[in-house]
Amino acid sequence: MSDATNQVLEFQLGDETYCVSIDYVTEIVDVGELTSVPNAPPHVEGVMDLRGRTTSIVNPKVVFDINGGDPSRIVVFDPEIADDQGAVGWLVDEVDQVSQVDPENVDRSPTSDDVDSVRGVVKRDDGFVIWVNPDAIRSA
Repeated sequence: MSDATNQVLEFQLGDETYCVSIDYVTEIVDVGELTSVPNAPPHVEGVMDLRGRTTSIVNPKVVFDINGGDPSRIVVFDPEIADDQGAVGWLVDEVDQVSQVDPENVDRSPTSDDVDSVRGVVKRDDGFVIWVNPDAIRSA
């Protein structure tokens, strides 16, 4: 492996595998009780207290138009890195693994240039992993 490899956290949304750079992730927790926020955007499921910090919990399936699966985990992002949007967690169906990604195995996003939610598509022997940018999904 080259020195330029990136570590990513792989997780399931519906039937597909997605990943984010591990640099963004602070912890992974079980889904707990959420408090609804009136007039929140459709992708904001609510807030919860994580270690004394109010954390917005968003559902990336709403943004990516994904059906199926039952959320069981929350991937919590570092508020210092995640574009100053405060503490945010994503509801995901399963967390798979942390893996190394060689830049040679990443194709640019097949979506239009102005869509910044997908960083690229990681080619694997058994299929593809969609590499997403957590900054693209805001809690507000």
